[in-house]
Amino acid sequence: MRPDGNFMMDNFQPGYIKLFRSGELAKRALEAQAHLSICDVCALNCPIDRRAGKFGACRTGVKAKVSSYGPHHGEEAPLSGWNGSGTIFFSRCNLKCQYCQNYEISQMDSGDETSPEDLAHIMLTLQSQGCHNINLVSPSHIVPQILAGLLLAAERGLNIPLVYNTGGYDSLSMLSLLDRVVDIYMPDMKYGASDIARKYSRIPNYVKVNQAAVREMHRQVGDLKFDQHGMAVRGLLVRHLVLPNNLAGTENITQFLANEISKNTYLNIMSQYHPCYKASQFPELNRRITSTEYQLAVETAMNSGLYRFDSYRD
Repeated sequence: MRPDGNFMMDNFQPGYIKLFRSGELAKRALEAQAHLSICDVCALNCPIDRRAGKFGACRTGVKAKVSSYGPHHGEEAPLSGWNGSGTIFFSRCNLKCQYCQNYEISQMDSGDETSPEDLAHIMLTLQSQGCHNINLVSPSHIVPQILAGLLLAAERGLNIPLVYNTGGYDSLSMLSLLDRVVDIYMPDMKYGASDIARKYSRIPNYVKVNQAAVREMHRQVGDLKFDQHGMAVRGLLVRHLVLPNNLAGTENITQFLANEISKNTYLNIMSQYHPCYKASQFPELNRRITSTEYQLAVETAMNSGLYRFDSYRD
């Protein structure tokens, strides 16, 4: 859907700039660091002391690990624009999706440990390359590290929107620290049933945690809005990957969005599922989706009352 006048935002300025100028961003960064000692940084609540060198489910200590970064032209059009979305791919993940299509990044040990200074440098490099935003991919387990890097980047002139690109299993305590820091929330809504989530992503209570996180994200930023060039600048953009045999539970997700979040929710219904990683161990996942399955997911979203969504096949 093309942005229209009802979803335009004039004179946009990233929220973190005001917080930086007031000193609030520094306070948030300091508070977030304390959470590493009793790790409740993501919804798993491990709770271990990462500052003391202990590792929880995400296998990440006090430094974020970056797999790669650069302009990304394959994100949603309102994010990629003409110069690309400034993506930073963080290594490891708090989910264990058995079919993960980026498993080399999320499940393996690739990448380099990155200091706050290094992370700030990456953000500023992406801005200097003309990227429309800073797109933090898999940030749920490293919010304190991100805030520390963002503080330095803001001090040195970062001024483009911040995108929180998450698997959707996020801590409410961390999201509260991101209020008015993140401009665009882009969570996955992977499953409509928690037993399916436990089987295929090895995660407990996914639906309860995911829905609570999406509610909080929408409370903070509202529906997706655009600037005069059609670029997303603030709001919620939800991603939903269609799985074979309706394992993702599309109807439950779209009903939740339409009835409990907003019928104006911008939803990307994603068609690119293909068997990866350990999917061959699950016959029900060991194939691509059909055109019929994908079209049914789109119709389900429309029948739920949603109307702002990307719907395309590879």
